[in-house]
Amino acid sequence: MYHLLKTQGTARRGRLDTVHGSVQTPGFMNVATAGAIKGAVDAFDLKELGCQVQLCNTYHLHLRPGDQLVRELGGIQKFTGWQGPVLTDSGGFQVFSLAKLRNIREEGVTFSSHIDGRKIFMGPEESMRIQSNLGSTIAMAFDECVENPAPYDYAKNSCARTTRWLARCKAEMEKLNSSGQAINPEQLLFGINQGCTFTDLRIEHMKQIADMDLDGYGIGGLAVGEPAEVMYAIIEAIEPYMPQNKIRYLMGVGTPVNILEAVHRGVDLFDCVMPTRNARHGHAFTSQGCRNLHNAKYSLDQAPLDESCPCPVCQKFSRAYIHHLFQAGEMLAMRLTVMHNLFFYNDLLRRIRDAIDENRFDKFYQANVEVLGLRI
Repeated sequence: MYHLLKTQGTARRGRLDTVHGSVQTPGFMNVATAGAIKGAVDAFDLKELGCQVQLCNTYHLHLRPGDQLVRELGGIQKFTGWQGPVLTDSGGFQVFSLAKLRNIREEGVTFSSHIDGRKIFMGPEESMRIQSNLGSTIAMAFDECVENPAPYDYAKNSCARTTRWLARCKAEMEKLNSSGQAINPEQLLFGINQGCTFTDLRIEHMKQIADMDLDGYGIGGLAVGEPAEVMYAIIEAIEPYMPQNKIRYLMGVGTPVNILEAVHRGVDLFDCVMPTRNARHGHAFTSQGCRNLHNAKYSLDQAPLDESCPCPVCQKFSRAYIHHLFQAGEMLAMRLTVMHNLFFYNDLLRRIRDAIDENRFDKFYQANVEVLGLRI
């Protein structure tokens, strides 16, 4: 259950209580696509880095190692060693972005695996069964992820299909949770708002899914190439129609500035591969902006990645050493930078929560919105 504890303007401070623990919001979810953070960071590291939620990928875990195998091993928490809340996405985005030769029908989607080409069918019921087998804390509804931009009529029809699929997801989850066979019979279901960048479609779709009284609501189909200002405008348009007493999740977002701007507009929860992906390419997020550790200027720099950061990496290692590790092709370079970036993102959300708690979020926003986007 989500508890809205405080607001400052549109920014919200809350808590999501789940069977696997509470999540303080605004919060960031760390992306463990195949049950692991890319960059050799394990579930036990995550606790030290201030992580609250792990996000795992339904599509990838269904293909490998298989959701039935994860079920036999006791569910995603036992399998990975992460004992906190886990959100599994529905697999929809991967089906529509990675799969080859997909065929969309009202029943669901037939597609070819990107691994070995074998034919697979996934619809609302299949997605819910897979996520039930994984035993995640939160399951995302199966939706159609439309290319952006898309023709208006196609986007409108897609929203209608996503709503029909959502009703089927809800019915199947209720069935699974009450079956007596579920690993997590208290699994939560979040719906997903779609509509591309068409404001009227977004608002109408948000109204429809809000009436279904779900556990939370995602905003999907953004941060896929459209200008950031368009994304912010969509959030502002649909925010008044999102239930005040339910958690709001902006899917796949984003940069530190994106997160700060979205909190400013009323979003509670985020996930993104950016902190880990960018770290593996030598980019460290800091309170002064983003550092490229491949730059030669760091070869003699004995300062930590961020002099104001209390993370275990900044307490022990210098920019010069991590620069050397990247130049030498050492795996430790990726591990240390991934650890720092994950700490930075989670600590940024902690600082945002503190600012809302202390009625100074507007000042925090003004002080950081320009700095966080700088490239050093």
